[in-house]
Amino acid sequence: MESKRKIFIETHGCQMNFSDSEIVGSILVDDGHELTKDLKEADVILVNTCSIRDNAEIKVRNRLKQFNVLKRNKPGLLVGLLGCMAERVKENLFDEEKILDLIAGPDAYRDLPQLLRKAEGGQKAINLILSADETYADITPVRMDGNGVAAFISIMRGCENFCSYCVVPYTRGTERSRPHLTILKEARELFDKGFRDVTLLGQNVNSYAWEDAGQKVGFAELIASIAEISPMLRVRFATSHPKDISNELIGVIALHPNICRSIHLPVQSGSSRMLWEMNRNYTREWYLDRISAIRKAIPDCMISTDIISGFCGETEEDHKETLSLMENVAFDYAYMFKYSERPNTLAADTKKDDVPEDVKSRRLQEIINFQGELSLESYKRDIGKTFEVLVEGSSKRSKSQLSGRNSQNKMIVFPGAGQEPGDYVMVRIVECTSATLIGELV
Repeated sequence: MESKRKIFIETHGCQMNFSDSEIVGSILVDDGHELTKDLKEADVILVNTCSIRDNAEIKVRNRLKQFNVLKRNKPGLLVGLLGCMAERVKENLFDEEKILDLIAGPDAYRDLPQLLRKAEGGQKAINLILSADETYADITPVRMDGNGVAAFISIMRGCENFCSYCVVPYTRGTERSRPHLTILKEARELFDKGFRDVTLLGQNVNSYAWEDAGQKVGFAELIASIAEISPMLRVRFATSHPKDISNELIGVIALHPNICRSIHLPVQSGSSRMLWEMNRNYTREWYLDRISAIRKAIPDCMISTDIISGFCGETEEDHKETLSLMENVAFDYAYMFKYSERPNTLAADTKKDDVPEDVKSRRLQEIINFQGELSLESYKRDIGKTFEVLVEGSSKRSKSQLSGRNSQNKMIVFPGAGQEPGDYVMVRIVECTSATLIGELV
């Protein structure tokens, strides 16, 4: 009988990676292994990685150095690298990171049981084959480290946008959508198990498209059908591409109160010239038109974004255009980064990373500082308002306080009074920080 191993899975990067780790966990549990949250008792450590920025890979390599200490003290310990970094660096990882016993790309997770058996036999095991049709649609993910209230549902994989700075199309493969009925089934099962908040995930969810036997289902129809499972089920999605956010989708969100009033719409730059260089396939004017359409149909919608500072050829005027767009939109929240050249992308192959590092840092700090002001103003505007809050659990700072999110995806902390995770409560906001609303039960 083959040995049952205790598997520790560590996830780096985005929500998609977290969802993938749950798929990996399900595959390995079905193969007879056991998941553990205790690193010290693990027989196998699997690191699910991100390659979108150089810093993400540096963190992974530093983590592998820490695992090396564990491996010296436990010679039978196996260490594997999964995901985008594995797909990008490929076989060279075995030479660069001697600790590794196995490597698997994002479309090779079904092969993990075989890869583990090969690694147990002392061989280096690897599978980096990208698939044109793998969606893991038939696998029910294990729900790891969750609160039993919120869950992710991966609805599509891959990307074909080929933004010039981005490595994802090369590490995640071609765009493909899961059959809509498998997504609906997963959402219903989650609701029946007590989950009350689901997030639909994809590199570009609003390009979701399923077609079979003449039946076509787009993202607007899909999210509407999930919202109709129950008014008690909140539905979120990430991430949208501005070129694809349609009036139809905006109308569906406005029509269904339980589709959350929160849209993450990465802009990357406020300069049309930079957007062209980034191959984003929209202009500043297009983006602002989409924002206007959202504000008109869903006045209470929270809008967050991604911004890259210092992309190839960015001038001071381009930077000022980003700041002016931020002021125009008044983003509630933003993820902000310096440009990090990724090997083998269009930008790395055809453009010069010519913005000095100190200029990148200064521009990024200006963006961060300004967004801090915008976020604080956004939260201040909520003081005095009352929101329906889905209880997620105790506050991190005090067990006597509960925390949860409103439809706008803002975290709210308030005194508890016997509520349980999964309950809906009405909370009036009395004060705030730039990242948290503080309220009282109504």
